[in-house]
Amino acid sequence: MREIIERKVAEGCSFELPRLTPREVYVPALPKKAKAVIGPRRGGKTSLLFEVMRKRLEGGMAREAMLYFNFEDERLAELSSEQLDLIVEAYFRRHPEWRDRKQVLFLLDEIQVVPGWERFARRLLDTEKLELFFSGSSAKLLSREIATSMRGRAVEVLVLPFSFREYLRHLQREPDQPVGQLTKAAHSRLLSDFERYLVCGGYPEVLNPDMNPRDRESILHGYVDTVLFRDVVERYAVNHPIALRWLVRQLLANAGGGVSVNKFSRDLTSQGIPVAKDTLYALVGYLQDAFLLRLVSMESTSERQRMVNPRKVYPIDPSLIPLFDRTGRMNRGHLLETVVMLELERRGAEITYVKTGTGREIDFLARFPGGQQSLIQVCDDCQDADVLERELRVFEEAKEMHTLAKRLFLVGHESRRISVPKGVMVCSALSWLLNP
Repeated sequence: MREIIERKVAEGCSFELPRLTPREVYVPALPKKAKAVIGPRRGGKTSLLFEVMRKRLEGGMAREAMLYFNFEDERLAELSSEQLDLIVEAYFRRHPEWRDRKQVLFLLDEIQVVPGWERFARRLLDTEKLELFFSGSSAKLLSREIATSMRGRAVEVLVLPFSFREYLRHLQREPDQPVGQLTKAAHSRLLSDFERYLVCGGYPEVLNPDMNPRDRESILHGYVDTVLFRDVVERYAVNHPIALRWLVRQLLANAGGGVSVNKFSRDLTSQGIPVAKDTLYALVGYLQDAFLLRLVSMESTSERQRMVNPRKVYPIDPSLIPLFDRTGRMNRGHLLETVVMLELERRGAEITYVKTGTGREIDFLARFPGGQQSLIQVCDDCQDADVLERELRVFEEAKEMHTLAKRLFLVGHESRRISVPKGVMVCSALSWLLNP
């Protein structure tokens, strides 16, 4: 084991960093705190670690002051927490000049496969002069477990699939000026890219424009199956896999819809698959923990009101909606609403939805770090006057409830000018995504 670790340490502080698409992921600048890189499978967590290393290089840190160590190696299958110190000793034997003199950078990928790794990570922070990043699959590295196991010594770094700007950057078509200043040809190209992003999403592996749609769907189905069986069924010993698959199809195909466990229970029972409501509640929670979907609760100061009203569900990437929508009709509104919700999460917002006294809804109330609030209504196509009037009326109803919040109306098409109530700002979703 010692020899294997020494070889991996030698490789981990000398290999040439790959050229990857730069991300816009927020990394807290907090000293003495480990950075726990979390997010969905195949969303780019390891790539972010490489980007952190590249930024440190550009900032003047020596390459040998950085150690990347990947624990997902079959040769390390029997590695125990007591043997983790071999990694530290192997590194400082190679570079004794760094120990206790200058800060080094350790990036430990998939460390959760070693039982008891948390104690090792805390001790590293206490005894060595270093900055620590660690990442792992959601099967073993849940947000709530990080808080418990690291005892306040770690902060989360959330990595989601590409945003629309990152998607354009990956394709080397990121605009270098605001949307309103683009030429007509460039604007048309941007609209085309946006339509494709709504359907194909931001998982890096499936963004090759020449990829066969059948291959893309196969890869995405593989992601979902891995989450279901490794992060849910195996982890929680789920004994209702048929009900779980049915539930996933229902949730991912109806983005923005409410989670009605009562209805799900009745539907499953009618198909001869009786499942207790408590079990369904638990399964929905597992799927959120595994970063397959996100849940948005209703805005209320009453915990009981939040519990009795359905939560709205969104997939972790828009590409999963057409994958499970059996109607064959692309619901562009669901895709657009999902993209907006995920962008709000990337920007660090606390997200709820608002229900007015008349029962109408505003898609999102976003509370941003610093205290700013925004009521956001998303409307894909406002050509119908009745639809437009209905979408805007809810702002007036919510205005009295949330007087401090900005009111933002995000539209999917820019084909005509829209008359809106005073205090409501209209913006195309495309511009909002690219120019926050």
